[in-house]
Amino acid sequence: MFENFKENKILVDGININFKIGGEGEPLLLLHGYPQTHVLWRKLAPLFAKHYTVICSDLRGYGDSDKPKSDDMHSTYSKKSMAFDQNELMKKLGFDKYYLVGHDRGGRVAHRMAVDYQENIKKLSVLDIVPTSHVFDNTSALLARRYYHWFFLIQSFPHPETMIGKDPEYYIRSKLKMWGANNDYLTEDIINEYLRCFTPEAIHASCEDYRAGASIDLLHHKEDAGKKIICPLQVLWGVKATVEELYDPIKVWEDWADDVEGESIDCGHFLPEEKPIETYESIYKFLNK
Repeated sequence: MFENFKENKILVDGININFKIGGEGEPLLLLHGYPQTHVLWRKLAPLFAKHYTVICSDLRGYGDSDKPKSDDMHSTYSKKSMAFDQNELMKKLGFDKYYLVGHDRGGRVAHRMAVDYQENIKKLSVLDIVPTSHVFDNTSALLARRYYHWFFLIQSFPHPETMIGKDPEYYIRSKLKMWGANNDYLTEDIINEYLRCFTPEAIHASCEDYRAGASIDLLHHKEDAGKKIICPLQVLWGVKATVEELYDPIKVWEDWADDVEGESIDCGHFLPEEKPIETYESIYKFLNK
């Protein structure tokens, strides 16, 4: 994986952020989702590295990045805090302006970055999400069934942590199987890598990530009412995933951004793993328009 990429950590405001970097050209930051790590990008990163300097980082609380102690407001794992990490990472690498792609939770961090650091983001692509507050504002019985983990992970500590911790391997395998459209996109070595990183500390941090999503992140969304993403925004989603089933993604995002385009990919939730070539080609075309 990640041939010709180098792995490193950079200290950002007292937190070590783990990342891989490779390629040449303009900078492109790729952010993973739950319950994964930067390894999500293993199939796309080498393709992008032919044209860009590619940075694949682990969000705080995930992978080999630090898992700082949280607080009662869950602000440690707010998307503002996670967005600050990633923008500072890029600045410390010498990149003031860059392209940004985020999948799942990484897409939510990327959304926050495009609001808080508008001068830094050249273009943004979000994969298989609609904005967090839209999800909560339009909750239904069907949404609760499809996104049940949203409501499970936000329960008070240590309930979800304890239940997941009893059999983390079952939990990881069930989630990956549930959200992917088939079982062919993952190999045992990749599942084991995700399991290696799914430590008790990471389980707690990821719960805090979701708790923040249901609390402080919503407050930040309200504070930003009327403040739109100004860079070009691409939305990609899986035909066989929940976003396709419940939303009109482009129409939803048009309330949040001035310049929106996008399309569906014939797969489930994990676009970069299930359909890497199609996903790469769509993003590359968007970045080079």
